[in-house]
Amino acid sequence: MWDFIIWAAILGLLFLVWDCIEVGRNDAANLVNAVFGARVMKRQTAVLIAGIAVIAGASFSAPVMETARKGIFNPSVLTVHMALSIYVSVYFVDTILLYGFSGFGMPVSTTACLVFELVGAALFLAGWDNVAWLKVGSVTKGIIFSIVISGIGSFLIMRVFRGAIRDGDRDRERVMLHGPWIAGALFTFLTWFMLFKGLKNVEAIKELKMIVVSYSEWGVLAGLWCAYTFLTHLFLVVTHRTGYRYLFPFTAVLGMLCMSFAFGQNDLANAASPGLAAFALWQSGGAMTDTAALGTKIDIPIWALFGCGLLMAFGMLSKYAQRVTRAAVNTGSQYHQVALYAPNWCKALARKLLRMRGDQQVLAPEPELSDAGKKIHFDTLRASVITAVSASVIAFASGHGLPVSTTYVAFAAVIGTGLSDRVFSRGNSDVKMGRAIWVVSCWLIAPLVAIVVTGCVALIVYHLTVVGLIIAIGLNFGARMFFKRRSDKHEQRFHAEPAAATAGEYQE
Repeated sequence: MWDFIIWAAILGLLFLVWDCIEVGRNDAANLVNAVFGARVMKRQTAVLIAGIAVIAGASFSAPVMETARKGIFNPSVLTVHMALSIYVSVYFVDTILLYGFSGFGMPVSTTACLVFELVGAALFLAGWDNVAWLKVGSVTKGIIFSIVISGIGSFLIMRVFRGAIRDGDRDRERVMLHGPWIAGALFTFLTWFMLFKGLKNVEAIKELKMIVVSYSEWGVLAGLWCAYTFLTHLFLVVTHRTGYRYLFPFTAVLGMLCMSFAFGQNDLANAASPGLAAFALWQSGGAMTDTAALGTKIDIPIWALFGCGLLMAFGMLSKYAQRVTRAAVNTGSQYHQVALYAPNWCKALARKLLRMRGDQQVLAPEPELSDAGKKIHFDTLRASVITAVSASVIAFASGHGLPVSTTYVAFAAVIGTGLSDRVFSRGNSDVKMGRAIWVVSCWLIAPLVAIVVTGCVALIVYHLTVVGLIIAIGLNFGARMFFKRRSDKHEQRFHAEPAAATAGEYQE
């Protein structure tokens, strides 16, 4: 038994590193969707800047980590052997799920995967009563509500801003007229949610919040909006010849930074908690304890938080992360032709939905190429709305301790703004809408896969101990090789060939 505890703890730490990279590869890749899609900056530059914000957010995350993730199951009634089997099984499955989805360019929620992997392992090993189903339902509702809020909020805000700016995000007169109050609203969203929701556990912010709450919150919001509007107007007047060109690119980048910071805070525990729990049980002399309660809450030094953030940022630079970003951007693109895959049934359903909507005038700007010959998928106004709404929702959830999904929120904002701009009424509309349907379908499939597969792996590890760990590692690497071969062929078929065939019309 002691050999099993040692090997489980070692594997937990090794897979912690791998899982942090996979979280960055899939989830964090969505942080740069808007900025990259609007061609505000190159993807590599955007990733480096966003990665710094992710590291900063992780360093400011909660110093006490709940390894059971909001009470999904009760570790105190588990033996140490059982708890370690659960924690390492979660890693065996999570790394493969994220790797597989990333290879096919599918954004999936690391939060949802982790929650339902814990559910599956605890259910198969400890039984129905050990899982806190009410808490599981609460977390699930929080994830669903965040998707709805992000989608509806981005749709409504985009429609209001688009009605003012139209397609003139780089038109001097329109930006001078409407830019100040729009940018003021975006700055107010980001300031309020990042400071008073996302950083509410920081002592200095707590004191500032007490001062603010003593006045009317709505009054403070109105004051912030007026102040930001005035400062933006002053900036545009002073830099009237060139400043208007950089207003919305700046708000888009600022939103990306805030979203990345909030991501580092909210998603760190998804990758780190199982491995840290296994390590804590070993460090406490696991064989000398009767239950796994000692691994429930762990004090995390800031250097460890920083290191996990660095690993997530490193994952954002990988090739598979580029696939996730590109596919998400193409799904909400204002371009006519895009290189995407969607199953036939998804495209057929999309065509039915589009026929129900009828012919509608597209509100997004006409497709164009950047100075470097790259497709501009979003204008900078839409990119600003995507990042501001996403950052606000994520920061709000982080401040309230909710394990919200960055992937779901960011993707919902892309689709919400796309529906508002009616980008699904031109070109490959059935492919783009079909891809969105396919992504959401996979969101529903992933939790079921996570429950069943993690439960089966946990049984193997629990009953076969060290031999079970070896089998699980073999299954993990075997699945990794399988997904790599299939996803590389998929990438060549549905992206490389269509892109080459249409090279005369545009460049990816």
